[in-house]
Formats: sequence, structure tokens, C-alpha cells
Amino acid sequence: MAFGFGRLRLAARDFWALTPRELAAAMRAVAGPARRPLDRAGLAGLMARFPD
Repeated sequence: MAFGFGRLRLAARDFWALTPRELAAAMRAVAGPARRPLDRAGLAGLMARFPD
């Protein structure tokens, strides 16, 4: 809701008329494609770079 009302500035009736697929497409258009979750190797790399 925060994304639809705040970021997209949709009216309430327009927000509630969206399908989940349409909302997901709008989110991808603004934020870009979803990123892969951090894997074990990625975590180990971050821990090596930032040991604190």
C-alpha cells in the first residue's frame, strides 16, 4: 500500500483495482528486477572485507 499510494501516487480506487501481477510489474519498473539472495560465498566475502 505504501508503494502504491506513496511512490506511484495512485488513488485508492486505482490501487484496489490493480491485480497482484500488475502491482508487481509496477514495482519492477521502478525498482528493477529482483536480486538473488545472498549465498554462503557472498556472505564469506562480505565478512572478509568487513571483519568488524
